Amino acid sequence: MTFQGEFDMKARTFAGIMLAGGSLLAFGTTAFAQEGAADNAGPADEIIVTGSRVIKDGNSSPSPVTVVQTADLLANQPGANLADALNTLPVFAGSRGAGSNPTTGGSASGGNGSANQLNLRNLGIVRTLVLVDGVRIPPTLFNGAVDVDLIPQMLVQRVDIVTGGVSAVYGSDAVAGVVNYVLDKEFKGLKLEASGGVSRYGDAAQLDAGVAYGTALGSRGHFEASYQYHDGRGIERRSDRPWMNLVGVGGLGTAAAPYQLFEGLRQANFPAGGRIIACGTNCAATGQYFASASSLVPFVNGTATGTNGLQVGGAGGTWDSSLFQPLQSHQVFARLSYDVTDSISGYIQASGNFKENENFQDYARLTNVRLLTSNPYLPASAVAALGAAPNFTLSKTLESAPRVNQMAQSDQIMINAGLAGDLGESWKWSLDYVHGRSVLDTQVRNNINNQRLAAALDAVTSNGQIVCYAATQAATAAAYANCAPFNPFGSGSESAAALGYVLGSTNYRAVTLMNDISGSVSGTPLNLPAGPLNVALSADWRKVSFSAVSDATSQQLVNCTGLRSNCAATQTQWFLTLPTQPKVSQTVWEVAGEFDAPIFSESFIGQSFNINGAARFTKYNTSGKYWTWKVGLDWKLTDSLRLRGTRSRDIRAPTLSDLFGERFVVQVVGTDLLTNTSPTIPSLNGGNPDLTAEIGNTLTAGVVWRPSPKFSLAIDGYRIKVSDAILSVNGGEQAFQRACYDSNGTSPYCALQTRPNSFSDTSAANAWTSVSNGLFNISSIKTWGVDAEASFTSQLFSRPFSMRVLGTYQPELLFAQPSVPSREQAGSAFGPIGFAATPKWRIIGMMRFKPADAVTIDIQQRWRSGMKLSGEEGATQIWVGNKIKSFATTSVNVTYDVDSTRGQMQFFVNVQNLFDADPPIGGFYGNGTRAGLRDGYAAGDDPRGRFATAGVRIKM
Repeated sequence: MTFQGEFDMKARTFAGIMLAGGSLLAFGTTAFAQEGAADNAGPADEIIVTGSRVIKDGNSSPSPVTVVQTADLLANQPGANLADALNTLPVFAGSRGAGSNPTTGGSASGGNGSANQLNLRNLGIVRTLVLVDGVRIPPTLFNGAVDVDLIPQMLVQRVDIVTGGVSAVYGSDAVAGVVNYVLDKEFKGLKLEASGGVSRYGDAAQLDAGVAYGTALGSRGHFEASYQYHDGRGIERRSDRPWMNLVGVGGLGTAAAPYQLFEGLRQANFPAGGRIIACGTNCAATGQYFASASSLVPFVNGTATGTNGLQVGGAGGTWDSSLFQPLQSHQVFARLSYDVTDSISGYIQASGNFKENENFQDYARLTNVRLLTSNPYLPASAVAALGAAPNFTLSKTLESAPRVNQMAQSDQIMINAGLAGDLGESWKWSLDYVHGRSVLDTQVRNNINNQRLAAALDAVTSNGQIVCYAATQAATAAAYANCAPFNPFGSGSESAAALGYVLGSTNYRAVTLMNDISGSVSGTPLNLPAGPLNVALSADWRKVSFSAVSDATSQQLVNCTGLRSNCAATQTQWFLTLPTQPKVSQTVWEVAGEFDAPIFSESFIGQSFNINGAARFTKYNTSGKYWTWKVGLDWKLTDSLRLRGTRSRDIRAPTLSDLFGERFVVQVVGTDLLTNTSPTIPSLNGGNPDLTAEIGNTLTAGVVWRPSPKFSLAIDGYRIKVSDAILSVNGGEQAFQRACYDSNGTSPYCALQTRPNSFSDTSAANAWTSVSNGLFNISSIKTWGVDAEASFTSQLFSRPFSMRVLGTYQPELLFAQPSVPSREQAGSAFGPIGFAATPKWRIIGMMRFKPADAVTIDIQQRWRSGMKLSGEEGATQIWVGNKIKSFATTSVNVTYDVDSTRGQMQFFVNVQNLFDADPPIGGFYGNGTRAGLRDGYAAGDDPRGRFATAGVRIKM
């Protein structure tokens, strides 16, 4: 059975068991940030106020909470997944999805480049806690992050976003805040939807369809289910956008060679036909390249950029990776609830997400491979130019060969069950169980087998046929009987048989499990003079485990027996490797308490004043014991004006991947500043079992003004500091390189590099041979800013009209590590893996107008401020043009409603990026010679161009 066939069969089987129907997004109205969850909740006993277990009225929450209805989120992005719609809100920055430049198996993507991962304020995906109805969602990726596509989008009623630390209420990871998906658990009827869209370039086409059904089961029960299908074709090449012309940064960041953004970049040493790098002293062929299989000619240089081997124009090679990843998914959900007695209710629900995505990465390359002058494929003109040289080295981009292709299949399942009840009139209890299982199967296609490549490149003539040398030797003939000789001279010179022999598929399978049992008791033990004292006690036990198997690990080395060249005993068998991880686990015990106390009411200094407090004790069997706490206040001065504020201590414990991640190797091409060379070298990655939890300290303060039901304004400031932050220290990153070299080789960062000689040798012969990438509790993160929201409803031309504007100002996001300059990511567009664009200003405006009873027009305007390409400019970096322009897009959605005796039908037409704005180009200085591999635009900008969608919704 094929990979795709297994994927579809699993999804259909699960859907057939679980589902009887599906869902259509309800036609909601705008909910304001200062409005609490209670404003749009169902029955009183199901009210969820996100951010607290004791506050009964969301209007009294001391924590800033943005509440958005699903229908409003998707009004200007129909057909999109809910995560994409959420990420238009300014409080999010650095979230990951199908267009996030992922790396194969990289920790930034959790091994799955199309996983939708939310990131509040760009503090890190693992510092944002994701919940469903207040219950923690199991991790779905090996880095501990959650792919929110697991959530049943079709039945999500609203999303609450708490922007501030709430670890004392919900536990670890809630350092930046919480995103809580609130389901419509009382949905009744049948909903259907279908839509299709395509970009103005005729690509990135997507098809979405969904169905949901809900019904009462007698007077005590309720059942609902949904299914949603998504098929997005993606954009498989960066060159498919004319504005993205091999963009990259060249230079060394010095006065003599400042960093500068270029277009039309090429790698001089890797032309598609192959270039002779070295062939001995006084060899005329050095530096020449194969314009064709029979023609060795002088290399056509482009314009120098200050980076060795990187030129503008010329005959060099290119990269051309995916711009937007193809993705197909099936999301299924079912829920059964039942009132066992008048005071006890129970539920069981299951959610599944089965998705498959592709990521086309770099071309395969030959890097300084050693070839004999006697190679039978070598044309006579080249033999003459090589003279007496017995061998030579050659580098080449295999542009005619298939690109490295990561195919990731992710099967994610979450099962919840629980009981809840009353203990008298003023007390309630609940007990919940969550089981999560996520399986990620990643197949890396067109991966180079280094051992086979070494054999295939060593071609000889035997019995009038060109064959592999190893196949002619008695000791190795059997092992290399199927070896197909590889012709490296000229573009497209490689035979299909040779490529089939050298390129293969490798497989990686990771399993993440979580079991969680939690319980709580809440109630009112007494009435204070100003009102009831509400308290809650809760406890939680959970166990998370992770394991992985791989058939291409960094421990699998080549066997050089019988191979004359291009083979070293320390070389990995496969070019790209992923680690095998024996099963590891982490167990957590937690107890917590919370109270909400009214201090005064109807006083001369205000109508009411409440203090909210929480404390939690957490014990990890892997990383220690911790206390977290939170104190908040809500001061209602008048009917229209109130003040609020919080102070909290939060934690983010290291994940299993942080602690125990097995060593794995990724081949990288970066600039060695010591020797000014850019060889392809292994980057060694792995976990650190000595890590402890990060400590977050958060302060928020805000004001909410609502002078009338038609207008509201909320402004909240925040300051977050994370100490002992777990960040990657990459020996290849230029800041750590400089710290090493400035110390004359004595800095601890020097241990993250290997090279043949001492750090006093700056010759090319001392170019580095590997770098290491490790995790340490040595960093700190600081950020502060202001969030604002204004909402207004009125009439325009005597017809309903509303506006909502949300904005964020984030002037600081500082990452500090010892002995290297701090990295200011606020106002910066690029950084190492995990450091995404963080515009200082992010604003979205939404307008709704109903010119007729059946017609609704929604207009959305997004804008972000301009940024620097790098936030490190200064003493350590010199730039020419360190700037990327601001970017804005406009989206329009028009719906037409048709009512009948059988139900409601809604047709819609949507255009995103109405004016077809192209994102400003940019790149990361640390990409070295890899222009066209990633970046090109700031993460968060939409590279698709104008995108039109049409569809229909039906509700019965």
